[in-house]
Amino acid sequence: MLDRVSCPADLRNLSVEQLKQLAEELRAETVDAVSTTGGHLGASLGVVELTVALHAVFDTPADRVIWDVGHQAYPHKILTGRRDRIRTLRQPGGLSGFTRRSESEYDPFGAAHSSTSISAGLGMAVAHHLRAEHDPSYRERNVVAVIGDGSISAGMAYEAMNNASVAGPGASRLIVVLNDNEMSIAPPVGAMSNYLSRLMSSRQFLGLRDLAGKVARRLPERLERTAKKAEEYARGMITGGTLFEELGFYYVGPVDGHDMNQLVPILRNLRDADDKGPILLHVITEKGRGYRPAESAGDKYHAVAKFNVVTGEQKKAPPGPPSYTSVFSRELVRRAKLDDTIVAVTAAMPSGTGLDAFARACPDRFFDVGIAEQHAVTFAAGMATEGLRPFCAIYSTFLQRAYDQVMHDVVLQNLPVRFAIDRAGLVGADGATHAGAFDINYLGCLPGMTIMAPSDELELLHMTATACAFDGGPIALRYPRGNGLGLALPEKGSVLEIGRGRIVREMGRQAGREKGGIAILSLGARLAEVLKAADMLAAGGLPPTVADARFAKPLDTALIEQLARNHAVLLTVEDGAEGGFGAYVMHHLARTGLLDTIRFRPMTLPDRFIDHNTQDVQYHEAGLDAAAIAHTAFHALGI
Repeated sequence: MLDRVSCPADLRNLSVEQLKQLAEELRAETVDAVSTTGGHLGASLGVVELTVALHAVFDTPADRVIWDVGHQAYPHKILTGRRDRIRTLRQPGGLSGFTRRSESEYDPFGAAHSSTSISAGLGMAVAHHLRAEHDPSYRERNVVAVIGDGSISAGMAYEAMNNASVAGPGASRLIVVLNDNEMSIAPPVGAMSNYLSRLMSSRQFLGLRDLAGKVARRLPERLERTAKKAEEYARGMITGGTLFEELGFYYVGPVDGHDMNQLVPILRNLRDADDKGPILLHVITEKGRGYRPAESAGDKYHAVAKFNVVTGEQKKAPPGPPSYTSVFSRELVRRAKLDDTIVAVTAAMPSGTGLDAFARACPDRFFDVGIAEQHAVTFAAGMATEGLRPFCAIYSTFLQRAYDQVMHDVVLQNLPVRFAIDRAGLVGADGATHAGAFDINYLGCLPGMTIMAPSDELELLHMTATACAFDGGPIALRYPRGNGLGLALPEKGSVLEIGRGRIVREMGRQAGREKGGIAILSLGARLAEVLKAADMLAAGGLPPTVADARFAKPLDTALIEQLARNHAVLLTVEDGAEGGFGAYVMHHLARTGLLDTIRFRPMTLPDRFIDHNTQDVQYHEAGLDAAAIAHTAFHALGI
C-alpha cells in the first residue's frame, strides 16, 4: 500500500481498511528509517494513524496541517513526497528533524520549539477568511494544529486559545488536535496533566454526549439547535464543562487515536462542520505505539541513536570522557547535599539538563515546571527573594523564550538566580533551531549579569562551585553539548575569582620580520581548537600567547590590556554570534585607545544559520576550527 502513495491525494480514495494497512506499513517504514539515522522515534510512532487520517480526510497542502514542535512529523514526511529521502533524516545535507517551510509545501509552518502551533494556525485561519472576503473565488482552508499534552502546558497555547474565541469568523475553520499520550519528553507534570487524565476516564461524559448527538440529529433543524444548547448545559451540569469550552472551543473526545474507524468519520464531520467555531479534538495515543521497545520505555525512545530494529538495542558510542552535562550535575548534587538552600528548576527537561540526578538526591528541592520557561525563571526569582539559591537549568535555545523574565524579574532586581545554560554553541543533528548561538549576546547586554564559559570539564566543575557560592546577583554558566576532554577531575570544584581569566600558554621566541607576536583570547570550549591552532602557528615560527577568558562578563580588563600592549595581533575566539564577547573586548580596547595600536580580529559564528551536521563539520563551516584560527592569525600579520 505504501508503495502506491506518492502524495496525500493518493490516500483519499482508500477505504478505512486500506488506511489501516497503510498505517501499519508506515509504522514499519518509520522504525526502519530511524534505526539507520537516529532521531525522534516514540513521538512519531504515536501519531501514525492520526497522520494517515489527517491526510486522507483533509485536502493538504491546501488545507494546512501544523505539527507542534515537529519532532513527530517523520510519518508525515514519508507520506508527503519525502519517502525517498527519509533515510537522510538529520544527516548532512538531508531532511530536517523538524518541519521546515523551505523543505516542502506540506510544511506550512517551521517549528522545533513547542507550543506555537495554535497561534500560527489561528493566524493562518484568519488570513484565509480575510482573503476569501475580498476574493469570492478563494476557498477558505481548514487549518489543523496538532499539539501534545506536554506542549499544551505552555502559556502560549492558552494565549492562542483565549484569542481564538474572539478572533472573528476566520477562527471557525481552526481545528486543534490535542494528542494526549501522557508523555512529552518526560512525563508531563502539573494540574493540566491531571485534568486531561480525569477527562479521559470520564465515561459518563462520553455516553451523554453520544446519546445527545444521536437524539439531536433526528430533530428538525430549529429544535436541533435548541437540543444542542440543552446538551451543552446538561454536560456542564454533570461534568462541570471543560476548560476548552470555557475558552470558546467546541470540545470533542476523548477519542482513540489509534482507531481508524473512529478517527476518519470524526475528522470528516469536523472538516464539514460550519457552525461549531474553533474545535478541539482530544485524541488518546500511546507514545512508541506498535514497536515494543519504544512502548515499554517512552523516555528512552523519545530521541534515539541508531538502533537494531529486532532487539531495539541502541548503538552506543565507545566509552569516553563524561559529558559536560553530567559534570555540572555531579558538582551541583554534591553541593546541594551540603547546602539545603540550593534548589533546582527545569522546564520539562530533567534528563537533558542532568537534573534527574538532583531529583533523586534532593526530591523536595527539585521542580520540573513543564514546558514553561517564562514561569521557570520568575519562579526561581521568587525563591531567590527568600534566601534560597536557585539553579535554573535550561538549554540556551529555550532560555530565549524567557528573555523578558530574565531581564525584568531577575536582572533588574539583581536577584541571585543561577542560570545553567546547556547546549551552548552548535549542537549537531538538531540544527539551527537548537543551537545556543545567542546567549552571550542577549545576557551580556544586561547590567549586572555575570557570564562564565568553561573551556573544559575541569573548568565547568569550578564554575559550578563558583555559581553555588555567588550571591552577588544573577550569574550564568554556559557549556556545550557533548563530552569533555578526558581530564582528571578532583572530588570537588574550587570557587573562582569573579572576572579573572588565565594565561594558558606564553608566547615563545619568534622568527621572521614581524615582531610583537600574536595573542589569542578564547572564551569557552573552543580553547582546544585554539591550542591546536597555536601549534600550527608555532610550526610557522610564530608561537602565540593563548589566554582563557573564563568570563564574558565582567571582562578581565587587566588581562585584555596586557595582551594588547605586548602583542601585534589580538584574536578573540567564541562559539557565539557576532556582537558578543569579541564586541565587548573591542569596546574596551576602543575606550582605552588600545584599539589604535593593535590588529584586532574577532572570530565568532557567522551571521547566518548553520544547518544540521556533525558538530565538527558545523564548526568547520563556521570558520572556528584550528585551521581557520591559524589562518586568521597569519593573515593579520600579512602572511
